[in-house]
This record gives sequence, C-alpha cells and structure tokens, in this order.
Amino acid sequence: MNQSQLLETIRAKRSFLCIGLDPDPARIPAHLGTGAEAVLAFNLAIIEATSDLAVAYKPNLAFYEALGALGHAVLAATLAAIPEHCLSIADGKRGDIGNTAERYAAAAFDELNADAITLAPYMGRDSVEPFLAYKDKWSILLAATSNPSALDFEFHGSPPLYEQVLRTSQSWPGAERLMYVVGATRPELVERCRAIAPNHFFLVPGVGAQGGNLADICEAGWAAQLAGGLIVNVGRSVLYASSGEGFAEAARAEALKIQEQMAAELDRRA
Repeated sequence: MNQSQLLETIRAKRSFLCIGLDPDPARIPAHLGTGAEAVLAFNLAIIEATSDLAVAYKPNLAFYEALGALGHAVLAATLAAIPEHCLSIADGKRGDIGNTAERYAAAAFDELNADAITLAPYMGRDSVEPFLAYKDKWSILLAATSNPSALDFEFHGSPPLYEQVLRTSQSWPGAERLMYVVGATRPELVERCRAIAPNHFFLVPGVGAQGGNLADICEAGWAAQLAGGLIVNVGRSVLYASSGEGFAEAARAEALKIQEQMAAELDRRA
C-alpha cells in the first residue's frame, strides 16, 4: 500500500485506527479452544468484525514466535486475512546489519508479504537500508516510544537520541517510505516529533490501556497534508472487550467508538 492508497483509505473510512493483533493465549475466549488454532480463529474473527473500521493491523511477531512450530503458520494466515485496503504491519522491531538485515527484510516482505515492519534503528543506516530497498513497502523506525524505560536512552544526548533518529533518517535514500513510532503517553513529544518530521506518518501506540488520549495526540501531532498523518494503534481494549462468545461483536463496538472519535477529528480539522 503506497501513500496515496493509505490516504484514500483514511478518508474513505474516516478512520486512522490500527488494531494490534497481539493475542494472549490466556485471554482467548474459552469456546475457541486452546493453542495455535484458537489464536488463529480469534484473529480471523477480530479482522472480520473490524476491517471496515480499521486502516491497519499490527501483529507483534513475538506473540506468534511464542506459539512454537505452528506460530509462523498462524502469523502467515493472519497477515493473509488482512484485506488489501488495510495496511499490514509486522511488528518485529528488527535491528541488525548486513546479510541478517537482508534476511529480516525478505522474511517480512517476500515471505509474509507484510506492507510494513517496525525497526530499531540504533545500529545506523545500514541496518535500515535493506528494508528501504523495497520500493513498495514501509519501514517504521522507533523514535520516541511509550514505555517508561524509553527514558534510559531515547531522551539522552544533545540533541536527544530520538531527535537524531528523526533528523538523520530523513536524509537516507528511500526516506519517503519511512514512518516513525511515537508514543501516545507523551503528547509534548508527539508535538516535538511532528515539528521535526512534518511529512511522515507516525505509528502511535499507547492509546487506551496504556493511558494515551486520542484528542491530545491529534492536537499535538496532526499533519493536515497527510489526513492527520497518524496511525493510532489500539490493542487490548479492542481485543478483550469481551471474553465471551460475543467477543468479536464487542471488539467491533469498541473499535466503532474509536472510529467515531477519529471521524470527528477528521471532520473538525478538514
């Protein structure tokens, strides 16, 4: 999915919702059973119930790797089920160089056919170049993340490390296909990141269970030329809206509430 297609999807759905598909086996509704098959059934039901409301889905690779031998098949089937009009994000936070980075890129883009992957850029440009070599794919770099321990490294230095990531990476070949992870729990940093990277999409985790507020994030990070330029990830509050047989309907209802808030933001800022 290229930028024009992503913008068209945001405007058509009046949404910039990304649903994080990070299924905890302990929280899968009991009637689905257990194991990898239950996880897949859960994912497919969530996607079917919400795909008209979401513009993206983000499976975190660790949740599938932890399933053992069947995990890769579940991940592949999950990604294959994401409709073409939704961005599929492989959340692996990969970060290595040389042949290893090339293999990570091939795994995400050739094998799994994801539209995007998250990357830890701290080994520098040659850890990202193999991903940017794919001209129809997105690379999403960690910048100012939402976890409390981001303070350990990302905000040190003068300028801070997250600012160096934003500024330096925008000069790399293929930078027009970069997005950045900017956490919702620090709106003032969203505003700072938007000032540094006005023409790039932000993947914004932390709304919902982690305490981030959608209105605050829109106020801080809106980019009108990108239909907002925000892809807001919500996970647990949608996935686990119910633990009963009506879990998919409950997930849809929660996603609809968020989509309606997003539609209001789009209308207000049009």
